[in-house]
Amino acid sequence: MRSFDFAPLHRATVGFDQIADMMDRVMTNDVSQPSYPPYNIEKTAEDAYRISVAVAGFSEDDLSVEVKENALVVAGRKAADKEEKTYLHRGIATRAFERRFTLADHVRVKGASHSDGMLHIDLQREIPEALKPRRIEISSDKVLENDLVEAKSVN
Repeated sequence: MRSFDFAPLHRATVGFDQIADMMDRVMTNDVSQPSYPPYNIEKTAEDAYRISVAVAGFSEDDLSVEVKENALVVAGRKAADKEEKTYLHRGIATRAFERRFTLADHVRVKGASHSDGMLHIDLQREIPEALKPRRIEISSDKVLENDLVEAKSVN
């Protein structure tokens, strides 16, 4: 794997710290990505997304969804069973987990729902009016007679 030095990028740019930090996170290979629990990310509309996390065996009380500094953190902690159970086969994993998703600017969490062993988190991209593209009308170079102002001498 190649290693890239992003120090020149930090010196030559202003306001792109998040992009450089994201590139640093992506390029580090000492952090292994967890594979539990599995999840899907789908685009449900032009500016709407849904993250679906498979959380079989977890109740709503065992799950938490938080947004911290442009990061969505989904965590699950199963309460200890008070009664001792004997399993012949245990294929449903209920181990604790924490999964982080980095949210882009202007992406907001609209809500979360839990049904049929799936945790669904709905996201919406809300671009502020000031950042939306706007059309600028082009005027001609001709000066209209109504726009002329008469000059008066001051003496």
